[in-house]
Amino acid sequence: MDEKAEGPDRGRLTDFLPPDRLNAFADGVFAIVITLLVLELPVPEGADSLFLALMEEWPDFLAYVISFVFIGGIWMTHASITQLTEQEDKVTFRLTLLMLFFVSLMPFTTSVMAGHLTGTGSHLAVLLYGLDLFITSVMLSMIMRYLVWRPKLLVDGLAEEDLREMVRRRRAGVASCGVGVLLALFVPLVAVAVYIAVTVFFFVHPLIDKRAIRRAVKG
Repeated sequence: MDEKAEGPDRGRLTDFLPPDRLNAFADGVFAIVITLLVLELPVPEGADSLFLALMEEWPDFLAYVISFVFIGGIWMTHASITQLTEQEDKVTFRLTLLMLFFVSLMPFTTSVMAGHLTGTGSHLAVLLYGLDLFITSVMLSMIMRYLVWRPKLLVDGLAEEDLREMVRRRRAGVASCGVGVLLALFVPLVAVAVYIAVTVFFFVHPLIDKRAIRRAVKG
């Protein structure tokens, strides 16, 4: 009797995994990746003019800003997802690990793009960077879509609608990263401009939303 009673519980424990372990691991990866990004920034030594030496390293600083904002945006979205999720299963664990795999590649792809942005190999360097951004964005959307498909993992019924709205809002960002990948094949600097635009939009978008809400209330 005792063994039969314990059977379903054991099965349930293997189907549903502790979300706190996954969230702690994800936060740690994000923190380490952002730290590695800043450690990759070059420090000029022995230059007659420090200002000019720093200006010559503009590709590194530009790539750092883009990557920092992108990773920050992914982290914020993932944090929002965890607030709507009550349980995790084997699929969400694996999808999150895949997303974190491409996040962990960001210091490498950022360094490659910065080192070859204006020289030979710029097409491949920007392409690798763009693919990293694009696949990471797609994996994050897949996590949200899976949770919508498995509403029993969510905290309540309203969480499903919130996730659908988050997926809708992220479509433009995912599409922009995809466009950047295509542009990298032909005009790498234009692709970088697309990534810069996405970065700017990330900061401006909340302000646009607030203005739209105020106008709606006044109307």
